[in-house]
Amino acid sequence: MLLRLLLACLCVAVVTAADAKEPSSKEPPLSALTLVGPPRTVFKAGRDACDGHDVPDAPARAFREADGGIALFGMHYRNRAFRGRDFEALKLDCRVVLDSAFKPEPEAFDDRSWIAATWTEDGQRVEALLHEEYHADDYGRCRTKGALACWYNAVLAARSTDGGKSFTRTVPPTVVAAAPFRQEVEQGRHRGFFNPSNIVSDGRARYFYASTTGWTGQPFGVCLFRSDDVSDPARWRAFDGKDFSARFPNPYGKGAKPTGSCAPVAPFPAPVGSVSRHRGTGAWIAVFQAAAGGVFPRPGIYWSTSRDLLAWDAPRLLIAGPTLYDDPCTAGGELVSYPSLIDPAAPGRNFDTVGDTATLFYVTLRTKGCEVTSDRDLVRRPVSIKVWP
Repeated sequence: MLLRLLLACLCVAVVTAADAKEPSSKEPPLSALTLVGPPRTVFKAGRDACDGHDVPDAPARAFREADGGIALFGMHYRNRAFRGRDFEALKLDCRVVLDSAFKPEPEAFDDRSWIAATWTEDGQRVEALLHEEYHADDYGRCRTKGALACWYNAVLAARSTDGGKSFTRTVPPTVVAAAPFRQEVEQGRHRGFFNPSNIVSDGRARYFYASTTGWTGQPFGVCLFRSDDVSDPARWRAFDGKDFSARFPNPYGKGAKPTGSCAPVAPFPAPVGSVSRHRGTGAWIAVFQAAAGGVFPRPGIYWSTSRDLLAWDAPRLLIAGPTLYDDPCTAGGELVSYPSLIDPAAPGRNFDTVGDTATLFYVTLRTKGCEVTSDRDLVRRPVSIKVWP
């Protein structure tokens, strides 16, 4: 999904990161993450795909099924899941659990959709957040040219009642977060909310991060959403700088009234790959990718640590290398992207916590000339974690 969040958007991200009031890298870190083993391939497109749509194209998300098995998502807009008795045995299940309909009507919010986050209490009923893209240029509904100029994004809700073997949408669509205007407005740039992180819990509250390109009155950045009932998508609210009161409903709905704006959370220059709570200390650890610029001296996969999900310490580099936010013409053949931290030993069903060890899942993508190809692998590496109380 990030494959086409092009450099025009990324330049804004770098400027935002540089101009925001960031924590100083001279401050002592709250945590230390260390890679302690080589990468191992989970999925190789040319070897393991069911069809041409099977490429890793989102951060890995996992939950425990009712029978104790593992389901893991992180593929393309023809959504399939990896399944296995444990993380060592994961194989791609060729059943499509949620397809994209390529509907030309923007109000349907069913052009291209990725399963971007899941949450389950029992392994049977699974709530999902979808990254949904509408490309008006594909349907003759854009006044300008170019994919980015005609791109309209939203975060939607979907649900499974069979342990993630199939997901259904509501009609009309359940919109968790959308720009407060319809797709024909402000054409000429990428618009909306996109790339939700995984869902995490803190007591009864549930949280996720989502990125926005912003609009008048709404700054560009990454916003934090909270709900006290994840089964009711209408209860998600974004942090506005003082409280969780900002709301971004379906702009095509009758009487839709957005409320307020959300306050971007630093130091994230672009979508959060994942956020996890450290079981020993209660601290939060986020992993994400960044291009070089501002507080990011080199491109690569970074991590940052927080006590409250709002104030984060200075980002530290975990894996160096060009990302999808860098110019593929100068990438040197391979990119790293879509990081996600998962602890296979985490209790519960949603893998939203980590101990002193975890696994970093990420994607390596080959380039050809100035193009990012579909030749990509989902890989994993063991990580040791130290958090200071």
